[in-house]
Amino acid sequence: MKSENAYRTIAEVAELLQVQPSVLRFWETQFKQVKPIKRMGRRYYQTQDVVLLARIRDFLYKDFLTIKGVQKRLASGEDALIVPDKENENQKNQDAFLAEITDIKNELAEYL
Repeated sequence: MKSENAYRTIAEVAELLQVQPSVLRFWETQFKQVKPIKRMGRRYYQTQDVVLLARIRDFLYKDFLTIKGVQKRLASGEDALIVPDKENENQKNQDAFLAEITDIKNELAEYL
């Protein structure tokens, strides 16, 4: 298993989030907060990028917000990932989400 600070490729992130890589590339054009590192024409995502993308996915697919709605929510800071007075709560949420992603990955590995 990769360490928490490891970079993930677009294919790995797409698999974890259960979306197509093209969706991630589209979200990158729509949400200025999504900034993967680009080297030699490849995208690399850090853990905080994956968490942000998962929140975007949830806003779109679970909360049924429009892209404009998600943009407004992210821009307002209403659902910011790290707010100084809520840092511990956000860290717990991120840890729980990462555990969920790990479980999904393990289930997929067993299936294959």
